[in-house]
Amino acid sequence: MLKLLITRPIAEPVLDQARTLFDVTIHDGGALSSQDCALALAKYDAILPTLGDEFSAAAFAGDMRCKILGNFGVGYNHIDAKAAATAGVIVTNTPDVLTDATADVALTLLLATARRAGEGERMVRDGRWGGFGPKNLLGTHVTGKTLGIIGMGRIGQAIAARGHFGFGMDVVFHNRSPKQTEVPARQLGSLHDVMKAADFVVVATPGGAETTKLINSEALAQMKPSAIFINISRGEVVDEEALIDALEEGRIAGAGLDVYEKEPFVPPRLLALENCVLLPHLGSATVETRQAMGQMALDNIIAWSEDRDPPQRVN
Repeated sequence: MLKLLITRPIAEPVLDQARTLFDVTIHDGGALSSQDCALALAKYDAILPTLGDEFSAAAFAGDMRCKILGNFGVGYNHIDAKAAATAGVIVTNTPDVLTDATADVALTLLLATARRAGEGERMVRDGRWGGFGPKNLLGTHVTGKTLGIIGMGRIGQAIAARGHFGFGMDVVFHNRSPKQTEVPARQLGSLHDVMKAADFVVVATPGGAETTKLINSEALAQMKPSAIFINISRGEVVDEEALIDALEEGRIAGAGLDVYEKEPFVPPRLLALENCVLLPHLGSATVETRQAMGQMALDNIIAWSEDRDPPQRVN
């Protein structure tokens, strides 16, 4: 029986199916280091990894028993896919199934930051609320404002649909290539053009070398002082220090973040900010979505084990 490593506990129905087909080991000790990954690649026929597991080029330099990484997640920037291909290891991901859940979290952050919900919730819990006041915790209107989206893939378009149809927002976007959208939206000439035009900027790009620190101090400097910044993509897409500086100095009004540069570490300066809503990487965190992600990752591994080409192959 083929040996399968699952690097985090996933939905029980998916685990039950996996156990009928493979000799399954479940790792529940947190993210795998590059050295852990190298050992796993030498020991198992297939691995179902996820964000945080360091499948770097160095991990693929040793003995190689593993033939497939069925990644749990649409993003796979924690895997050196080129090194994997050179080593004869297939890499797959889980697109589509988490689009709506992640778009919902983008809107959650947008609304919570605009309406200062994080501050208000802390005030109530701390017993600091003194009752209704006409000028208490005044936020900013969302309906009818301009929504700027950075990265108009599946998730970006789902965010655009929610903004346009749900809140009557004017949608502008930046994408690396020309993009036709079903939702009324205008592709502007550059990233900076979108940052200037938007009242709310939502980053929905993939991670990886091409987008690392895409949102830097120069990009943030284009934003209106009244604008709000949202990131639901990958932490490394944003220069975290530059964002903190902009928030501390009041150069932008606020930020809503679901991802961080060095997860799970969140800088103390960021934690201290009242004008920032912080979530613990909840983008795909619904029961339905996480089960669907696990099932898709396992289905790719099953396809490989049956000598079929995995449908979500990325290398």
